[in-house]
This record gives sequence, structure tokens and C-alpha cells, in this order.
Amino acid sequence: MKSQMESDLLIDASNLIVGRMASYVAKRALEGTRDVIVNAERAVISGSKANVVSEVKLRLRTRTLGSLKEGPTHPRRPDTYVRRIIRGMLPWDRPKGKIAYKRVRVYIGLPDAFKEKITVRVPKAEASGLRGSYVTVGDLSREIGGT
Repeated sequence: MKSQMESDLLIDASNLIVGRMASYVAKRALEGTRDVIVNAERAVISGSKANVVSEVKLRLRTRTLGSLKEGPTHPRRPDTYVRRIIRGMLPWDRPKGKIAYKRVRVYIGLPDAFKEKITVRVPKAEASGLRGSYVTVGDLSREIGGT
């Protein structure tokens, strides 16, 4: 069995569209691979910054009038935000979805443990073809109160 630091694929999320990258990683996780995503703060979300931020802030207002522990939690850090997007693409309510979710690791920046490894790009998720505006996950995180 592999250790937690070993991975099948090390993906650099810089300038990748986060939804396309997340669907690729979710599919691989369901197939049984352990993938690590680095530079999560540099992944991009297509759309104007004002539009993306307003949609996310509207989602942040969702709450419960009961217990705060049982209410919805909203990720604000870039790594947890990207990881939550991946979770949305997995069958979370089934055991195979929970096991697949545990196989995915997301990091802000490039940790020292992965400095020597070669990163991979997801060609279908490249944001170089975006002509319109976009916002990085790091910028979005700063707007909604993350780090």
C-alpha cells in the first residue's frame, strides 16, 4: 500500500480551469488513483470577477437557524474550495465516493515533499483558450474571507 505522500499523478493547477480539472481528477479517483493537486490558488474560474464573486457570496448566505455545527459549512481557503468542487463530482453519498474523495490531496503552493517530482498538466483544462475574463481561486478566496 502506498504512503500518504506517494501519488500516481502530481497535477499543477496553475492556469487550469478548475471545473474541468476537477472532473478529470474525480474520474481518476473513482478508478483508484491517488492524485495530488498543487498550486490550487492559481486555478481559474471562467467568468467576470464581479459575477463569480457575487454568486459565491450568495451561496455563502445559505445557513441554518438551528445548530451551527449541523448547518452547511462553506470552504473559503483555495485548497478546500478546490477539494469541495471535486467532492461535488463524486457520488459522495456512497462508500465508493467517500473512498475516492480520500484519495485526493490538494495543496496551496508546492510543498517541499513534491519539489523533486514532475508535475503534469491536464490538456483539456488549459485556460489559454479563454478569451473572456476569469478569476483565480486565490483571488476569489481573498474576496470571500479566506487566506
